[in-house]
Formats: sequence, structure tokens, C-alpha cells
Amino acid sequence: MGQARHTVKFLFQSAVAGLAVAFVVVFLFPGLLPSGHPLRGDQAGPGSFAAAVAATAPAVVNLVGRAAVAPGFEERQASGSLGSGVVMNGDGYVITNHHVIAGMEDLSVVLVDGRSAPARLVGTDPETDIALLRIELPDLPSIRVGRSDQLEVGDVVLAIGNPFSIGQTVTQGIVSGTGRGQLGLSQFENFIQTDAAINVGNSGGALVNARGELVGINTAFFSRRLDSEGIGFAIPINLVRGVMSDLVQHGRVIRGWLGVGTQTLTPDQARALGLPEPYGIILTTVQAGGPAARAGLRPNDIITHVNGEPVVVWQDALRSIAAMPPGTKVTLSGNRRGQSFEVEAEVAERPARL
Repeated sequence: MGQARHTVKFLFQSAVAGLAVAFVVVFLFPGLLPSGHPLRGDQAGPGSFAAAVAATAPAVVNLVGRAAVAPGFEERQASGSLGSGVVMNGDGYVITNHHVIAGMEDLSVVLVDGRSAPARLVGTDPETDIALLRIELPDLPSIRVGRSDQLEVGDVVLAIGNPFSIGQTVTQGIVSGTGRGQLGLSQFENFIQTDAAINVGNSGGALVNARGELVGINTAFFSRRLDSEGIGFAIPINLVRGVMSDLVQHGRVIRGWLGVGTQTLTPDQARALGLPEPYGIILTTVQAGGPAARAGLRPNDIITHVNGEPVVVWQDALRSIAAMPPGTKVTLSGNRRGQSFEVEAEVAERPARL
């Protein structure tokens, strides 16, 4: 028995000594480990996003132009930097913000490699703050487009643009929130919120993920002063792609429309009205001759369901109707002065100017 204990003790001491020697060797000579081993320390990790920047930055451009003036008036502004844009493909389509190019003329795009070209306005969509330009240059840089619906709070993102006319700049942060709305920045809001610095001149630039994929178009920052306070917003690339497709095909974005003004019904209002569901939207206005009016809807009607789906906030209803092609029949269920009702309306095309 004593001999056995001595043998076990010897083996244990030998194993400990061997592990200690191995640790020292690995610590001093990590290159002896196989390639890709997590202890080597020579693999690209979260310490650098150089590869993501290299894959996307060449497609982020600077926009220059001048303010349009009425005939007979002297020019009020010399040509200068307006903001940023993103070359979407080799066909020369460039995405930027509507507010960047609104009221501007003689637009040009300047690439990182120094080349420039005049830009033609393909179309603009103020309701999402998106504009589409087109340039003609050979060998344009390309950018890989990701999916904004797969973003999660905490994901690393990079904002690339041309702030303060000092040249292309990259800032890094995380996704702070998704689906942000009710900000008053545009009619259709579904913003990505990030703490990556988005400064003056970044508007229209790229928000990319750590894999070097375009996931958003930077559009605004929240601040009580004229600088960044760590709350920036970007338009999700899934939304941008849909708007771009319509602008390329039709020169405008085609959306469904019922011709109503709405506000969200609060739970307190629902209880006061004795409604069975504590949700819905109130029709504040119904446009005469519009689709809703033709269906028999009236101001103060409460809509609780669209095609059988509950409506909790008015933005959800707006997006749901806007996604329907004109001519679509939609069933609206709700309550009028304590009585349930259901009507069918035919969606029309949303007017360009409301």
C-alpha cells in the first residue's frame, strides 16, 4: 500500500512540474503553438477593425455643391462640402440623405482616391430622408451590404464619413438601440441608435458592422449643442434598399395611403371609453374623398386591428399601410362610440406632398 501511495505522489508531482514547464514555454514562446490557437495572440480580434474599414471606406464619398438661388439673385454660397454618401454598386448609384442635398445644385461626388464626377439626382424621398444620386466613373469601389434586421444591441459598429470637411474619418461604438421612432426627424422612422460619433458632415455616410458590411446610413445626432453627445441615428439598410429600388424603377417611392391622421390610444383613454381592448389608434382627421372616407370612416373612430392584426401605436399602422401596394383591399376593425365595426378600404398611392 505504501509503495502505491509513493507511486501516485510521484506521478502527481511530475504532472504538476510538467504543466508548469509547459506554461513557461508557451508564455515565452507562443509561436510554438499551432496556427489559430487561441493562446497565440497573433490572430485578428476585436482589438482592430482595420479589415472592416479597408473593405468599406473606399465606397464612402464626399458630396460637394452650392445652394440653389432664384434667378436675379447673386450667388449666396460658394461650392463646398455638403456631407457624405455611399457608392452602392458599380452602376454608380450613390445613397445619401435628402437633407444633405435639398436645395443644392451643381452636385459632385469626390472619392477617397481623389477622383470626382458630377452627380445626377435620380430621386429623393423626404419621408425617409433618403436621396439617390448617380455618377459615371470607371472602376468604382463596391461595398458589401449586410442586414440591419440582424443587428443586436451591443454589436460593434463603425461610422464612416467626412465630418467638418477635414477628410474621411472613422468612429467606433456599439448599437445602443433599434427601431427608434417618434423623433420627428422624418415621417417613416425606424432608426438604429448608436454611440459611434456622428458629427456634422457624417450625414449620408456609412454605418458598418465589424465584418465590413453596410448596415445603415448615418443621418442625425441628438445634441443640445452643435456637437455629438453619443446619441446618433442611422437609417437601417433594409429600409434604404427598398427606397433605392423604387427610386431606380419609378423615380419616386410608391406607398400605400388611406388619408387619415392618427394618434395612439392610451390605456387610460381605452378604459374611459369602456373599450374591450386597451390599445388602438384614434383617427384625428379623415381626408374628404380619400380611401378612408370612401370606406365610411370618420374622425374619432378607433381602429384596433388592420387585417386582423392588433394595432398598438400609430407608427405601426402607418408602416403597415405604407407597405401595401395601391389597390390593395384592407380590412379595418375598430370601435365607434362604443359600437364595434369593420370596414374594407382600398389603399391608394400616398401623395408626394401631404
